[in-house]
Amino acid sequence: MPRGTLEVVLISAKGLEDNDFLSSIDPYVILTYRAQEHKSSVQEGAGSTPQWNETFLFTVSDSASELNLKIMEKDNFTNDDNIGEVV
Repeated sequence: MPRGTLEVVLISAKGLEDNDFLSSIDPYVILTYRAQEHKSSVQEGAGSTPQWNETFLFTVSDSASELNLKIMEKDNFTNDDNIGEVV
């Protein structure tokens, strides 16, 4: 089974719903490929237009699979909120 490396460059997001009551949202992204998971840094106070400019590496095989990205909003006193997902 051939294997390789998938390099994902997470640049930015646009148009996120900034619905925090007292401040701007603090978004981060969870990237998942099969059982492999990476988490971006939290962009504190970035609001609806965060910029990460981070690179993540995944080991891939020839069988097709999906890369999932889940945008989350970091909360200090409650569970983090799911802002959106893409496959």
